[in-house]
Amino acid sequence: MFSVGVFGMSFDSKYRVILCQRRDLDLWNLPGGALEASEAPWDGVALTRVVGIYSKPEQPEQGEIVFSFVCDILGGNPVPTDEADQVEYVALDETPPNASRKQVERIRDALQNPDITVFKEQRGPSSRGKAGQLHRF
Repeated sequence: MFSVGVFGMSFDSKYRVILCQRRDLDLWNLPGGALEASEAPWDGVALTRVVGIYSKPEQPEQGEIVFSFVCDILGGNPVPTDEADQVEYVALDETPPNASRKQVERIRDALQNPDITVFKEQRGPSSRGKAGQLHRF
């Protein structure tokens, strides 16, 4: 089944990004997830810019396109949810060892390419197939 993923990056003044530790997997990733049929990729975010659009072509029967945005937080503080038991600001060079490699690559793209939108294929196992997916940067 083809899916569309949407992930938001919010940075603090020290360029640390919000990461969430998922409850269903021992994995840290950006806030976001699969797009519902009635949603637009930019729904629910205070969009600042599009970081990139990423294709995951390795599993054609289960292809995925991922939109990554830089977003502003409009109020309040990030808190745990039903899907994330921890939410923290993390520096790129201090990402947890169980951070999603593809998501860390997207964060790097946001920080290194602030004036362009990246269009990129990302290869390797999905977060659900954690083998080979986790890496410390």
